[in-house]
Amino acid sequence: MMGRSHALSGAAVWLAGSWVGDQFLDYHQSPLYLALGTAVCAGGALLPDLDLSGKVTTGQGGATVAHTFGRVSMFVAEVVEKISVGIYTATRLQHDPKRDNGHRTFTHTLPFTVLMGWGATYLCTQFGKWAVLSILFFTIGLAVRGIFESWAKKAGWLITTAVSAAAAWYAFVNLDAGHGYPLLGFALGVGCFVHLMGDIITSAGVPILWPIPTGIKQVQMWRMIGVPNAISVEVGGKVEKFVLQGAFTIVSIASGIALIGNAVLRKFDIEL
Repeated sequence: MMGRSHALSGAAVWLAGSWVGDQFLDYHQSPLYLALGTAVCAGGALLPDLDLSGKVTTGQGGATVAHTFGRVSMFVAEVVEKISVGIYTATRLQHDPKRDNGHRTFTHTLPFTVLMGWGATYLCTQFGKWAVLSILFFTIGLAVRGIFESWAKKAGWLITTAVSAAAAWYAFVNLDAGHGYPLLGFALGVGCFVHLMGDIITSAGVPILWPIPTGIKQVQMWRMIGVPNAISVEVGGKVEKFVLQGAFTIVSIASGIALIGNAVLRKFDIEL
């Protein structure tokens, strides 16, 4: 799927899930925490594509996420891609094809998803709000680049970086003392998982079962799991651009309105 679709799907899942928690589980979030969770989940839904690098020297190629912070993020994507292809090469079995790039390998697995969620939680627990600030800066930047892709591309990476820094600092100043946003790691992990689900409905699929060997006659470590071509979503096609992106947008807006409505009703009841 395209970067904008991934980011919108992350935002939709977090807002819809937050509405469920608010409506049925009596779990209420402040507007700031809700906005942060949505941004982190949307940004996390782009994170796995850091394994699709371009050319750092020319600034060309690579996934949407690789261009978020200019040459710096392109360099990070290059490093992630090399690590991913290294892991693939080191763990591939006889029937796994040889690869010279790491796209849709390690960062498109469940272990990576768990690692990102656990790692963010650990950093926030150990280093408090400074870790929160760093993670927010990075993920907000990814979310802005993904959801507002056309604007961010025209504005350039410097503007995107400035917006990310300002939003992260505002959150840092206004978050509660201590470890800051308690669901940050969970939101990041959910975003990564949503990315895998988005790619699994394309014909290329993802190695979601790694590192479990699959198959009987041709055992593979990196078997790509996806839906049949007949019902798969074409990357960048009309179904993705109009149907899926439209659905994600509607879910996000509807969930946001419902959350605001619930908050207003609670306040009204208290005032009565």
